[in-house]
Order: sequence, then C-alpha cells, then structure tokens
Amino acid sequence: MRKKIFALTLIAVMMAIASLVGGCAGKGQEGSSPGSGSAAGGNKVTVTMLDVGQGDAILIKTPSQTVLIDTSDKDETEKFKAALLKENVKTVDKLIITHPHADHLGGAATLFKNFEVKAVYDNGQLATPKFYREYQKTILKENIPYQSIYDGDVLDLGDGVKFTVLSPTKKMVEEDNKKLEENQTRKAENLNENSVVGRLTFGDFAMMFTGDAVIATENGIRERHKDDEIRSQILKAPHHGSKTSSSQKFLKAVNPEWAVISAGEGNDYHLPHPSVRTRYKQDGIDYYRTDVNGTITIETDGKTYTIKAERGDKNSDKNN
Repeated sequence: MRKKIFALTLIAVMMAIASLVGGCAGKGQEGSSPGSGSAAGGNKVTVTMLDVGQGDAILIKTPSQTVLIDTSDKDETEKFKAALLKENVKTVDKLIITHPHADHLGGAATLFKNFEVKAVYDNGQLATPKFYREYQKTILKENIPYQSIYDGDVLDLGDGVKFTVLSPTKKMVEEDNKKLEENQTRKAENLNENSVVGRLTFGDFAMMFTGDAVIATENGIRERHKDDEIRSQILKAPHHGSKTSSSQKFLKAVNPEWAVISAGEGNDYHLPHPSVRTRYKQDGIDYYRTDVNGTITIETDGKTYTIKAERGDKNSDKNN
C-alpha cells in the first residue's frame, strides 16, 4: 500500500509541474556537412561533451541560448560544476534530461543551486530515487517552466537551431508509468529504452543525441522516421558505448562521420565496449571518448564543422 501511495504522489507532483506552463516544448578534425537548409551568416553553434566521469553532460551554445543535456552522475557533482564554470556558464536557458538515472540526472541539485535554469524538459517518466524527487520538488519550488517532450516535438534553440525529438513516444512513457502506478515490476532497462533521443540541426549540420537508448529504441526510431530525419554527421554514442546499443542498422541509418562517447576512466562496465569500437571502425566512423580524450568540442557554422579533443588521438583503445 505504501508503494501505491508513493506512486500516486509522484504522478500528482508531475501533474502539478506540468500545470506551471500548461503543456508548452586538443586535436582538431574538420568535416563537411552535406544536406539541406541554411544557417544565419556568421553565427556558430558549439557542442561540448563535458568530461564528467561515468555520466553525461553535454553543453550546447547557440548565439542566443545555452542548453544543457543531462547533468552528470551524482558522484561527480564537483567535477560537473567545475566543468560548467570553465565554460563560463551562468544561466541555462533549457535543461533537457534524457531519463531519470543517477548518471544523467544526478547533478541536477548542484545545477539548480549554482546556476539559473530557465526551463526544464524531460520525457515525463516517473522514478522513485531521492535525487529524482528532489529534482521534481525544485522545479515546483522555483516555479521553473517545465515540459514533457516526445517524438515529434521540436525545441527552438534560436538562430535557426532546432532540437527535434525522435523518441520516446508518449505511449511508451505512459505504459511504463502505469506499471509504477500499479506497483508492477518494471524492467531496469525501461528507463534507458525511453531516453529522450533528439536531432540537433543547424543549416546543413546535424548531430544525434541519444541518452542511454538501447537497440529497441533505435529500431523504433528507424520504423517511425525516414532516413533524412535521422542522418547526422555526429552521433553521441548511445549508452556510453554499451553493446546494448549502436546496432549496425541504426549506424547505417544515421551514417555518422564521427561518434563522441562519454565514459569514466577505468569504469567498471568496460565502456566503451570493444565490440562497439570495432563496429565504429568497420563502418568508417571515427570517435573520441572522454575517458581518454577529455572534453570534446564540436563547432559548426551550419555548413562545415570542426571537432576537437582536449588531449590524445582519435579512435584510441587505451584504458579499456
């Protein structure tokens, strides 16, 4: 009974949050960006995969907005804070949480405490850990505009930059939340499967952000979307380079020139997995990884792009 009441309380809190807005959404390498569209003259977009250990925190700076995707692990909050300060972040216009796992949402309390957050977006998936409940409470207490985002939603990041959500569908999240509400067993991988996956576009440039998406997620995206809605020059490797992701069919659909991988040095999961690194090399996909290369920065003017790592060489298999 206690778990049932707790689940219902979580749902009530999420409804209260939604009502706030009424349902609104080292070494350098160069590459060309074939595609369609045009970018505003002289404007540049920078995507920085922060080196925050075994977790995700990706900073996007457009000419008019600062956007953050995920907030690192709860055990790496000081490293996360230092990385943001190093990037001269004071305000986050949009915070996007891909899913409520500790290595993606764990630094939210540190973010809210030390920086101004103007709006929050996530997939509306409920969870029970304390860090998730505190995240919800802060959104309510600080009256931060909040929106659940699903397949087909588009976030305007200003200056011709858009973030188009490709997964999850609303139905996927509702079915999983219902299991929690009814105190049914939820598979641990459900939270990963329902990660927010989105494609950032700016002129002819596209980058795919994947959270901890698994192969089932990748298959769903391919089934619901045409190739030109998926293809991207840069792929944020799903699930830290786990073998549960980066299927051959998904890589073929995205057809990236580069992958960027966020992983902690000497992590217990041996990520990025050797099989995934081999797959990338076989498909001609170069990659950088934070555990070896440190912070990774992509800059684009909407026509071409550069990718730079803080240290080391591309495609390194060191520290695995």
